[in-house]
Parts: sequence; structure tokens; C-alpha cells
Amino acid sequence: MDLHLKKLKAFSGRPGPLLFIIMDGIGLGKKDPSNGVFVARTPCLDKLFVSPLFTSLQAHGMAVGLPSDEDMGNSEVGHNALGAGRVFAQGAKLVDGAIASEEIFKTPLWAQLIDGPRKSATFHLIGLLSDGNVHSHIDQLFALIKRCAQDGVKKLRLHVLLDGRDVGEKSALSYLEKTENLLRALNQEFGVDYRIASGGGRMITTMDRYNADWSVVHRGWQAHVLGKARQFSSAEEAVSTYYAEDPKITDQYLHAFVVCVDDKPVGTIEDGDSVVFFNFRGDRAIEISRAFDEEDFKEFDRERFPRVIYAGMMQYDGDLKVPKNFLVNPPQIERTIGEYLCTTGVRSFALSETQKYGHVTYFWNGNKSGYINEALEKYIEIPSDRIQFDQAPKMKCYEITEKAVELLTSGEYRFGRINFPNGDMVGHTGVVEAIKVSIEALDECVAKLIDTVCQLRGIVVITADHGNADEMFVEKNGKRSAKTAHTLNPVPFIIVDPSHQGEYSMADLPHRGLSNVAATLLNLLGFQAPEGYDPSLIEFKR
Repeated sequence: MDLHLKKLKAFSGRPGPLLFIIMDGIGLGKKDPSNGVFVARTPCLDKLFVSPLFTSLQAHGMAVGLPSDEDMGNSEVGHNALGAGRVFAQGAKLVDGAIASEEIFKTPLWAQLIDGPRKSATFHLIGLLSDGNVHSHIDQLFALIKRCAQDGVKKLRLHVLLDGRDVGEKSALSYLEKTENLLRALNQEFGVDYRIASGGGRMITTMDRYNADWSVVHRGWQAHVLGKARQFSSAEEAVSTYYAEDPKITDQYLHAFVVCVDDKPVGTIEDGDSVVFFNFRGDRAIEISRAFDEEDFKEFDRERFPRVIYAGMMQYDGDLKVPKNFLVNPPQIERTIGEYLCTTGVRSFALSETQKYGHVTYFWNGNKSGYINEALEKYIEIPSDRIQFDQAPKMKCYEITEKAVELLTSGEYRFGRINFPNGDMVGHTGVVEAIKVSIEALDECVAKLIDTVCQLRGIVVITADHGNADEMFVEKNGKRSAKTAHTLNPVPFIIVDPSHQGEYSMADLPHRGLSNVAATLLNLLGFQAPEGYDPSLIEFKR
């Protein structure tokens, strides 16, 4: 397959570099006090949002490969679309299809997983208990549990990670009630023994990402596998107790817990058991999968390494083969913009802090780890702080900016991409003042980068992968509650080109989404978009 790019006849690019800025979590929301982007002091963004080379893009639902337009976008599918230039069916949609067709239950792996638990072993399910449809969906979990009962699995234990991030910040009890009702019904109908065994909030139990804090995974291992955490008679008792002890705590930060009877954990993971991690999204599933898969594991002391059959809902890293066993094939993304640029000899860099480093590398490159061509690319990760992000809301945006300026002024790179996590990571906290501080720092950094690129006679392209900080809270019946989930709002798209003399303008497209960005970037570099890419957001004068 020829991946060389063809040059445009109408436009050869600018003398300076093209910088692509992804303002993670910055959507276009209502102009009211709930919108952190609107209420923050943002002189740079204010000008950009009324510039002639501005438009809005859809960043959720079917525009990024999710099942319906009721599904919020997320950073993973967003960066897949940005880097691929087309829309691929994503995790939620793939899993929904595999369950609806029952293909997931016809695989040799499913037969292997239920074989032992049909006799004397235990079937364990670990994952995020919510209907946010970003990492998992409770309907998919329930389908697996019901099928286990139908297939004769006698003993099942559920290890629940509580959300409060992609759904309401204190909604765990509603999901636990639905789950307990299902388990009781199956226990009665089939005469089985199905229970919740352990759990904890997603941000401090199990679901770390990008090797940011392995203590999170260690905490989950201790609770799920070893039965070591604070003991309660039920998951509902655990959540209610934590709420009472700290009225300000939200679900994502709830401490790990173990369900016990007579001081004995009801569901430790033992030799011969089967374990399924039922999240479909990869970033927060890789580390716990490594802990179950790797013989020579060194990230923390597992104390005990049970010999189990472990499977992920999907394979979370295709290059590293993590995990080895998986139930649903991930999207096969090829011909990314990165592959074309490398084949054509364009030097580029990718830069972010730990929290989003994998998004401008792994997800941008079509769910593939490592360099495409290390001789032409430079990937830089700035370590994130290991604290709640409202406590340091500026995050590493100044450090990212300084490094980007260094790379741009070196003259070595024609294209660079960076991700500022501020709007997303601080947006997820729901803390209004912290979000405002975070957005104001972001605005300052974007302005500095624009000045740098303009001096170099280049182009800056700015967008976001989804909304978040644009809806900080909702009000109902006079009561305000924090909104920590992503939004369904469109995101901005801006081109800053100081040398622009009308050679091109924004194209009149029936639909504009993140997948249109790749062709646009290639056009601004002076290349034709590859065949099959979604159309560019700009059109050139004839």
C-alpha cells in the first residue's frame, strides 16, 4: 500500500511549522455561569471563537463511532478519529453488536472461561459499574451475568468500580441497587451464588492509566484478589458509610472495600478461577491486565499470583498484546495521518503530560504503541502530578508550553501536536473555582504558542476532543449539583494563519466532526488528503 502523500497544486503550506493544539475537554456550551470556559477570563479564546476561520465540530455519538448520538464522546475515540481521518466503530458499539448477535458467547474463550465455574471454580467480573458508556456499560455487564447463569456457572463474584465521573458524582447507590436486584433474582431463579465481593472509587482503585500511579492498581489487587480492604456486609453499606463519614466525598474517590460474612471475604480470587475485566476502553484497563497476565511482574508485590483464566472485554493494547485473552476484537485502524507523514518524510513531535500522553501517541496512531518511525518522530511525556487535579488546577500546561516552544523554535519539526488536559481532568472534579483557574492558565498558554508560531510564519490549528469544562454543574428544583461527566456539546475548531490572504476558506460541509480534521491538517501542510479520508474542513480557491 502506497502511503506517500501527494502535494497540492493550490497550496504548498507555510514556511514555518504547523502546530495542532487539542484543548481536552473544552466544548462550546451555554453562555451562562455553568460554563467554565465562558466564565473564565480567556482573552485569547474569546478572540479565536469569533475569528473568520472558526467553526464547530461534533465530537460525540455517531460522529466518533459510538452507538448513538446520546453517547458522550471521550478522549480515546476522539483521538482515534483525529488521527485516523475516518470514523471507526468503537468499543461500546463493537461490544453491543457482539452481545446482540451472541457471537461473544460462541467463542472458544467464553467456553474456556465458564468451564471451571460450572464445576467448583468462581467466575469473577471486574469493571466500572455505570451506564456512562465511556469505559463500560451496565447493560453489557448484566448481559454477561445473565449468560453465566444460563450457561450453568454456579458461583460468580462481582468487583465493582464506582464511577461518579462519567455519570452523576454521587450515583453509585442507584447502580448498586439495580445490580443487587439482578443478582438476587438470578440466585432465586437458577439456584446460584452470585454476589458483589469488593469495590472502590475508580480514581483510587484499580483504574490507573499510563503508569501514573501504580498504587491505584495495587489497592485494587488487594481488594479484588486478596480480600484486603475495609470490611462491610455489603457494597451499599460501604458507600453509605463513606458518604456519612465525609459528606463531600464523591464516588470516584470512594475508598476500596471488601464484602465479608463473619469477617471472611466472600470473593477472593483463587487458583482455577476465571476473571473478566468488562471495561471496553483500554487506557484504564491495561495496568490491571498486566498484573493478571505477567509472570515476571515488578510494579508492586502481588503477594499471591493466582493461576486464573484472565480475559479483557477487548484487547486494550494490540502491540503489547495486553491482555493475551479478549472477548471482542478492537477496531482495526490503519492508514493514520502519522503513517502518511512518516512515509512522506515529514518530521513531527507529540507532546503532553502523563494523563494525556497516550492520547497523542497510542490513540492518535490507531491504538498502536511506540513510534511509527523514531527517526522522524519525537514523543515527549511530562510527568503529571499525583494529586487530585483541583488541588493543582493549572496542571502542567506551562511546562507543556515551554517544551513546545523549544521544539518549535528548534526548526527540526514541520508538524507538532500537543494535548492540554486541563479542561477534562480538572473538569472531572466539578470544582468551579479550580476549573476557572485551569481554563485561564490554558488560555495564557495557547496565546503564547500562537505568538511563537506566528513569529515562525507557521499555522496553529486548535480544537478539542470532547466537552467537559463547558458544563460544571446542573440546576434542578433550585438545587445545584456538580457535573463531572463529558458533555454532548460541539467543540471549537480554529485555524490561526497570519499569512492567510484568502487562499482558502471554511468549507460548506453538511456535517463536521473530528474525523474531518486529519484531511484539513494535511491540506495546511500542502498535501492532498488520502483517498477515503473524510473531507477537509477547508476549501481552496480555484
